[in-house]
Amino acid sequence: MTPHDSEHGALVQADRFPDPGVHEHKPRLTDTDPRSAKRNERLIALLFVISALGTIASLWAYFAVRPDGTTEGVRLSTIALGVTMAISLFGIGIAAVQWAKTLMSNREYTEERHSSASSAEVREAVAVQFKEGAEDAGIARRPVLLGSVGLALALFPLTIAVPLVSSVGGDWNVSKFRHTIWGKGVRLAYDPSGRLIRAADLTIGSVAHVIPDVPAEERESHHWITEKAKAVVLLVRLDPRDLKRDHREGASHDGIVAYSKICTHVGCPVALYEQQTHHLLCPCHQSTFDIADGAKVVFGPAKRPLPQLPITVDDEGYLVAEDDFNEPIGPSYWERLK
Repeated sequence: MTPHDSEHGALVQADRFPDPGVHEHKPRLTDTDPRSAKRNERLIALLFVISALGTIASLWAYFAVRPDGTTEGVRLSTIALGVTMAISLFGIGIAAVQWAKTLMSNREYTEERHSSASSAEVREAVAVQFKEGAEDAGIARRPVLLGSVGLALALFPLTIAVPLVSSVGGDWNVSKFRHTIWGKGVRLAYDPSGRLIRAADLTIGSVAHVIPDVPAEERESHHWITEKAKAVVLLVRLDPRDLKRDHREGASHDGIVAYSKICTHVGCPVALYEQQTHHLLCPCHQSTFDIADGAKVVFGPAKRPLPQLPITVDDEGYLVAEDDFNEPIGPSYWERLK
């Protein structure tokens, strides 16, 4: 290619893609009608005030609507906190969007590229531009708007800070993770129905989500919800010949194995079972465990096998636990022995 061809190509490119420049500024209604601008200013201020009221309501909900130890109480407390915090946050967000679309300057500006090091003259020019932009947006002329946004932004962090501060000095007894309500003789029941499980009813390939059998009246207590979260189990029946030789002796019954559903990575529920490979997958980060080989990790970020629940059958043929899990459930934590 000759220099002439190169120059010709550059000219063709320049002709084909001309610089569009800055589009002509089209004034909005709020730019030309002071009454419209005033209405939007009041609307935005109202949204910020609603956000502030949502923050105050969330603080009231945190202290007044406390869980009373029942499922309904926990649900009511969670809903009250969630709704009031959502009002507080969405009030700020919607107000900010409305402010940007109706009152802030919407003019387009261009600036040619230059070296990153700016001269003193350029820095002074930028400061002047910022000042002019603020004047163009009319911020100084809207004290009600400034006051409402300051109120909303000042109060919103309390929705996070107050619960965090009030939790200092709470229950940090991590030894609770070492044990669950499983124990010798506790029967296995289907989750959530609570129906007991007979070993004879499970065929090879069967998978069941399992919880400890407790009296029906206890299932509505806050204590039961906490304990259930630690004690959830996945029960699988394999062909006994598929179990590896190093499988824990005495922990299974006729090919039926039970493992904690709580992933040892970050605690997600592990419940995706692949019958052909006997692999159990965690949907959060794809940690994969081999059920036929003591739930050892075969893929993913988890570092430890799933804890196993030793099981047997009682005189009536129902599956029962022989003991608690063979090790603490869930992710690793400090003071853990292994």
